[in-house]
Amino acid sequence: MTRFGPAGNSESFTQMGYKTSSQVPEYLEKMGLNAFEYQCGRGVRISTASAAQLGEEARQRDIALSLHAPYYISLSSTEEEKRLGSIRYILESARAVQDMGGQRVVVHSGSCGKMTRAQALELALDTMKKAIAALDENGYGEVILCPETMGKVGQLGTLEEVLALCQLDERMLPCIDFGHLNARTFGGIQGGEDYRAILDAVENAIGIDRARIFHSHFSKIEYTLKGGEKAHLTFADTVYGPEFEPLANLIVQRGYQPVFICESAGTQAEDAAQMRQIYRQYGGK
Repeated sequence: MTRFGPAGNSESFTQMGYKTSSQVPEYLEKMGLNAFEYQCGRGVRISTASAAQLGEEARQRDIALSLHAPYYISLSSTEEEKRLGSIRYILESARAVQDMGGQRVVVHSGSCGKMTRAQALELALDTMKKAIAALDENGYGEVILCPETMGKVGQLGTLEEVLALCQLDERMLPCIDFGHLNARTFGGIQGGEDYRAILDAVENAIGIDRARIFHSHFSKIEYTLKGGEKAHLTFADTVYGPEFEPLANLIVQRGYQPVFICESAGTQAEDAAQMRQIYRQYGGK
């Protein structure tokens, strides 16, 4: 089943009278959505009890939960202390998502800094290997790490770099953020052929079985011609892309069943519902 949901809560969540994380599944059910990405960008602060409560409410409504690990994770830092700290943050994220009954943890790789991209990737690969070993050692072997494609040119996270990380372990899945890819290529996703090239690259790198269930972020993103990503937008924007329709068509044609998490600015649930409607218009179930 292809799933759709928001990253965190739309502005409408509180406008509709909801207040706590345990009420999110009820809200999503009303919105016609079946996925949710819990945001731990500024740290993993959810307790085991709260995570379990959220997970139970989600389970009853068939809503798949994933978690975004802290933004300050840097697998490619030149400072060993920061790389080891990043492993700790990944373990904290794994604990929380497992308490929720979810599996997928989205992770940022870091930046290149003054290094070459090859040097940064080498550090990230080493840190990710250690993180995978740490997950196994601490009882989180079922957790799926999803390195994310990034939107700023200076960040580690091209499609090729993310796929290189995912080749470390068959449990890993890429988080393909199409808005980020469009931003870092200055509007490089113009239609079906561009999406097809991305999906083909994923298949070729990690195989069809994992490619068909990839994790995804989707939103329209403003970018500059120097640095790439500038700001997340909403689907109401008509200047920046990418557009979802060509991708939805390809997903249906290929029989893929990914998880699409919408990261629009303030309307992520509403835009996720629009994505699901578009997907169904192309014959998706």
